[in-house]
Amino acid sequence: MKEFSPANTRFDLSLPEWAVAALNEMPSHLPTLAERMAAVIDFSRRNFVNQTGGPFAAGVFERDSGRLVVIGVNRVVRSNCSSAHAEIMALSLAQRILGTFDLGGPGLPAHQLVVNWRPCAMCYGAVPWSGVRSLVVAGDGPELEAITGFDEGPVHPDWRRQLAQRGIEVITDVLRDEAIAVYREFAASEQLIYNGLLGE
Repeated sequence: MKEFSPANTRFDLSLPEWAVAALNEMPSHLPTLAERMAAVIDFSRRNFVNQTGGPFAAGVFERDSGRLVVIGVNRVVRSNCSSAHAEIMALSLAQRILGTFDLGGPGLPAHQLVVNWRPCAMCYGAVPWSGVRSLVVAGDGPELEAITGFDEGPVHPDWRRQLAQRGIEVITDVLRDEAIAVYREFAASEQLIYNGLLGE
């Protein structure tokens, strides 16, 4: 049996170098939902083009001012971590940057999560625990799974109302066609579809 040590009882998740550089080049504020989603979709495309993860990105913004907190990208394969989805990366980094586990905590502005499709089963669960007050998605239909082959898991059919009951607004269909175009480009690239058990 392998001996446990500080080295093998910790893990780190980080953005790829291109994403850090891109964040440093972005404006501090993106006032409109279209601008926020366009940035997220751009990151989702760059992630697989640069072969640093799947075609997924998520951004955390101040809902009302549009101030950018961070944009995260999928890091599952590169990190050997099945939970390193874009939403988890974005929410975790935002919490680290802001120094809080609760993005809806006292004294904070309302924060918004912007994602290039409806969150999967895992990331959907992370939304209410994160403290965000708003979720914006490019789309929420079957197109993502049909085009790419990714398994998004058993998301509750009443997911929108469930979030609304917890005070989280849901906005859908922001740059839907642009998001789908990136998924089609990813599918044509024939890169790894990293479902658990490889879909078996």
